[in-house]
Amino acid sequence: NVCMVLPEVTEGPYYVDERLLRADITEGREGVPLRLQMQVVTADCRPVPEARVDIWHCDAQGNYSGYARQGSDGTNDTSGETFLRGTQISDENGLVSFDTMYPGWYRGRTTHIHYKVFLDESTVLTSQIFFPDALSQYLYLAVPPYNDRSAERDTMNGNDGIAQQAGEGAFAAIREQQARYDAALVVGIDPQGGGTERATRRPSRGGASEVFIPGRDG
Repeated sequence: NVCMVLPEVTEGPYYVDERLLRADITEGREGVPLRLQMQVVTADCRPVPEARVDIWHCDAQGNYSGYARQGSDGTNDTSGETFLRGTQISDENGLVSFDTMYPGWYRGRTTHIHYKVFLDESTVLTSQIFFPDALSQYLYLAVPPYNDRSAERDTMNGNDGIAQQAGEGAFAAIREQQARYDAALVVGIDPQGGGTERATRRPSRGGASEVFIPGRDG
């Protein structure tokens, strides 16, 4: 019962296919460091090597790179910029890792990171990764530069339609490290192109979530 089929969700408005092959996507943007590890697997939890994984998300102020008239106030222009966007190719265990920062928020959406997994030109999973409301709220209220904003967040996980559609399997497992947060998610995809799936995390003995890595965890 490690894997569970869940629906694909919307790409969102700010995807740019820049093919930025890199692990560190911060480009000097200020925010709480976050290392995101994802594992691409099939529906029966076999690792998928050489899958292309793209991620992109907003900065601490809710702005995406590469667009004009966006962000919560609709006045920011980041045309030509590529911060917080990147691509990695999965290794033999289906793993990719990105060094980024904890996402901010913008009106109408809860905290999230967008991603695409490409097996080929026709087999693509588009979805989003979500984070615990309690951690997000703490960072947004107490930690700069997130707390520099005067506006209050209007959308949480419970009233975000996309988060509800994605389900529990779309929430990252978070661990606090000395200098950063670690986030992990297992992502399942159909190699035959007949649909899209996402694997869930399994609970550890301590009750927290951990990533199940076939061949390592048994």
